[in-house]
Amino acid sequence: MEGKQQLPPAGPAVLGAASDERRSEDSKDGAGGGALGRPLGPTPSQSRFQVDLVAEGAGRPAEELRKASGEGSAAGKGSEEAKGRFRVNFVDPSAGDESPGEPGGGSSEGGNVSFQNGGDTVMSEGSLHSGGHHHHYYYDTHTNTYYLRTFGHNTMDAVPRIDYYRHTAADLGEKLIRPSLAELHDELDKVSCLECSCQKKRHCDLPEEWNQGRKEGVPVQRWFVEPFEDGYANGDEGTPAGEATASYTPDSKGVVKFGWIKGVLVRCMLNIWGVMLFIRLSWIVGQAGIGLSVVVIGMATVVTTITGLSTSAIATNGFVRGGGAYYLISRSLGPEFGGAIGLIFAFANAVAVAMYVVGFAETVVELLKENGALMVDEMNDIRIIGAITVVILLGISVAGMEWESKAQIVLLVILILAIGDFVIGTFIPLDSKKPKGFFGYKAEIFMENFGPDFRHEETFFSVFAIFFPAATGILAGANISGDLADPQSAIPKGTLLAILITTLVYVGIAVSVGSCVVRDATGNVNDTIVTELMNCTAAACKLNYDFSSCQTECPYGLMNNFQVMSMVSGFAPLISAGIFSATLSSALASLVSAPKIFQALCKDNIYPGFQMFAKGYGKNNEPLRGYLLTFLIALGFILIAELNVIAPIISNFFLASYALINFSVFHASLAKSPGWRPAFKYYNMWISLLGAILCCIVMFVINWWAALLTYVIVLGLYIYVTYKKPDVNWGSSTQALTYLNALQHSIRLSGVEDHVKNFRPQCLIMTGVPSARPALLHLVHAFTKNVGLMICGHVHMGPRRQAMKELSADLAKYQRWLIKNKMKAFYAPVHAEDLRDGGQYLMQAAGLGRMRPNTLVVGFKKNWRQSDMRDVETYINLFHDAFDIQYGVVVIRLKEGLDISHLQGQAKCLTSILSYFFFPDSKSQSSPLNLTDQRLLDASTQFQKKQGKSNIDVWWLFDDGGLTLLIPYLLTTKKKWKDCRIRVFIGGKINRIDHDRRAMATLLSKFRIDFSDIMVLGDINTKPKKENIAAFEEMIEPFRLHEDDKEQEVADKMKEDEPWRITDNELELYKTKTYRQIRLNELLQEHSSTANIIVMSLPVARKGAVSSALYMAWLEALSKDLPPILLVRGNHQSVLTFYS
Repeated sequence: MEGKQQLPPAGPAVLGAASDERRSEDSKDGAGGGALGRPLGPTPSQSRFQVDLVAEGAGRPAEELRKASGEGSAAGKGSEEAKGRFRVNFVDPSAGDESPGEPGGGSSEGGNVSFQNGGDTVMSEGSLHSGGHHHHYYYDTHTNTYYLRTFGHNTMDAVPRIDYYRHTAADLGEKLIRPSLAELHDELDKVSCLECSCQKKRHCDLPEEWNQGRKEGVPVQRWFVEPFEDGYANGDEGTPAGEATASYTPDSKGVVKFGWIKGVLVRCMLNIWGVMLFIRLSWIVGQAGIGLSVVVIGMATVVTTITGLSTSAIATNGFVRGGGAYYLISRSLGPEFGGAIGLIFAFANAVAVAMYVVGFAETVVELLKENGALMVDEMNDIRIIGAITVVILLGISVAGMEWESKAQIVLLVILILAIGDFVIGTFIPLDSKKPKGFFGYKAEIFMENFGPDFRHEETFFSVFAIFFPAATGILAGANISGDLADPQSAIPKGTLLAILITTLVYVGIAVSVGSCVVRDATGNVNDTIVTELMNCTAAACKLNYDFSSCQTECPYGLMNNFQVMSMVSGFAPLISAGIFSATLSSALASLVSAPKIFQALCKDNIYPGFQMFAKGYGKNNEPLRGYLLTFLIALGFILIAELNVIAPIISNFFLASYALINFSVFHASLAKSPGWRPAFKYYNMWISLLGAILCCIVMFVINWWAALLTYVIVLGLYIYVTYKKPDVNWGSSTQALTYLNALQHSIRLSGVEDHVKNFRPQCLIMTGVPSARPALLHLVHAFTKNVGLMICGHVHMGPRRQAMKELSADLAKYQRWLIKNKMKAFYAPVHAEDLRDGGQYLMQAAGLGRMRPNTLVVGFKKNWRQSDMRDVETYINLFHDAFDIQYGVVVIRLKEGLDISHLQGQAKCLTSILSYFFFPDSKSQSSPLNLTDQRLLDASTQFQKKQGKSNIDVWWLFDDGGLTLLIPYLLTTKKKWKDCRIRVFIGGKINRIDHDRRAMATLLSKFRIDFSDIMVLGDINTKPKKENIAAFEEMIEPFRLHEDDKEQEVADKMKEDEPWRITDNELELYKTKTYRQIRLNELLQEHSSTANIIVMSLPVARKGAVSSALYMAWLEALSKDLPPILLVRGNHQSVLTFYS
């Protein structure tokens, strides 16, 4: 069986061959088979295989040959048998620079040969686990087929292997391409191809050239065949980043990858534990009480936990690259939502750096102020200290992820020590701290502080809004997903465990501080109670302190002192160190996250203007440019030093990301895509939806105007990305849900009977290659866009094998072309013996359910008189077939012609011609065209321009159900045609012209179709001019049978062989109809020569009675020398109604 060769990842495949004479010389040298394996030319050591001709003669033992080929051939076989056989040498790519022609150290493992690597590589058992050894495996093939063993049978079929499912040749392994169905299924005498997956090219050798090479002693000729236009099939991802990795595989040595503890758990804990833990949590307990404080923490935890579960589900639904929240959302919901969130999330992280640094600087300035050591003033000191801090943090980040990770570990240790310092301090109540409200764990204080005591217009939701930013930061680990060793495992474990630990710490500290410290304290040691007070019921009174003087304002207690934790702790400076650690660690995490997210966004080229930030440096692909941009943004906000306005916006940006992550899981589950198979099972689509709703609610709770601003920004970016339509295909759940909705609606529509009010012209256009007839395409698109179905039919004729290859390639290529040129149409290619068969296939099978064509649209065959009349017969039979299937028929004629494919055949002019069609104002033509071609090009673009105030003349001569009238009406509803006026021409009698006009005006008003004029033609049946009759007779003369001048037998034989010929009897029988077509052309020239377009009833020829030549002559005589004309004939079913 013939097929594609699939081998282990290595360098490009090298096909070597030599003549029988050279091989015979090698065998005479007695090289023991070593020379037999050596190709003639230089071969790279990375080669996966070589194919050599085999001359089985002297020098190689029969036993060795039996081991190699499995055929038991004896050593003495002559070279005649060898002419049909080749040897495939597989070289272990892990070997050194040893010549691939020499058998390496693996020769001793020749026994027990097994077949691995997808059934495509011969490999001994021992070689599977060996490293650094050079292995050769020999076996022979018969004829031109490479036989390989799978499950003990000769086959090219590949067994399942992960390398076939990779997107690109990234550092995790090289993408291999399995044998195609054609290579396994096609006949043996066709082209055989060997795949070189690393170059995405095929090395193809033709059997004729192969045999010639063997006989004449010349090297085998190789043919390089490029793959599909985009290089990927079946939606394989092809981003700019992917293309880079496809050609370059980075060395894994020196790349820093983190496990789930250092990479996710530590980062998330540091980001979640912010300054809120030390300087705001005690105040929240004072306002809300212990009970509601736990509720506040619990509500925040519910939101973050649901988001963590959703993040885990998305992260385990396939390989996760760098980009964190952006990558997860964009690959799930598509580039529109991903691009919007990616940009604001990266920006939010950049500004968050400034927030955390300013928080750090303010704490430092407070310490300086207490010690009287201010440098300038408070505001400028914050700017100076903040600028110095962010420069140091930038240096740590640029130094590399390993240094940044070590710094995070140090900061975490300090943070944990600070928390431990506080916990220890709660068990050591000193008398000196009692006046400040700290008494140690007391039931009285717990009971008093358990309920809320909101002051200064604070409410539950305002307190919740202050606390919630402390719970954010759960995506800190996911944001560096590209630097994780195993993101699928690390993100769920690290994120969820970090949420659990930090929540327990928050609750623990809230309960502890609420059980130890009273709400108000004076700090005055003289407020002790000597005698029991009757009117004092506070917990402090029971502990012999009277703080009743705090009705106005006191400096200490939960409600008044933000430094309660420092006061309670055993060693206060350690709490300050904890505050520094919390702020700097969060700033460092954000400083690393923002560039990584932005780099991933830029690599996908969602915003082309930011492409320069996609470049990475060093082993870890560090986004140094992104670091610099983040540094400048952070520095700008640090210099402002007033972040009270921007802070809630940042929290809302984070929440918007969380909401979309939750919605992504719900959306993916709702779409029921077979590709949605998360390894993490502990999620629920409805809980994820609840999480998304909660995130939106919390956004408004925190700050309603900031929430509205966030929505506006996200919507604006979404609209921008949707408008730009980035050329990416990530298999998003949006695509899956679109398909599901389309499928369900199509099935639902199929159960509804057609109704005349809902009739739409659904056109099957015989365009061939869509770009070959742009005028035909644009005119039909003008009246089907957003109204009806439009299918571009293309009949491939010729050899079936070649046509089948063209079909699959053209389907993707031309559908993309239609979308690119904003054509709302489908491309439908078929293979058939001739145009008529292809047309029948399309008319019978095109469409789906109710969305099926009902109108055949063809271009007029302008060159029919010079064509083979059998082609004309086929063309006319298309009309008959359409009428048989109850289709309407529209024939479009431009006097300059429609087909410009002969111009597209000139490769140099192709680009300029296409730009001329779709960008008519462009003047960038590479070479001047002759006058005829120039007129053809001008005509091809005329329907893309605004038509102005001109006429659409409708010659509604015969009632076909109303299609002749409906098409011009639909044209006038379009922007380019809206200024055109409809003039209606009808046939009538001279003595009833006014009556006929009023009757038609009444009918049109009932149909609610506007018209500018109605003209009744009473002279249609007048005999045409003699010169026009003579011209018609001259035109049909070459196609007449003239049976009266021939013997009956000869005439009958001629009519049978050439059924398209016009008989004298036929011409006489249809003389009146012939004269009518000539006369109508005279009237058209008289009345409609200045119209923009003419829509006219198509004359019908009775099948089997009117010959093809006569019918074509009618159409020619009717439509010649006129503006663009549509000859329309409906299927005589009503398409217009005046009933409501």
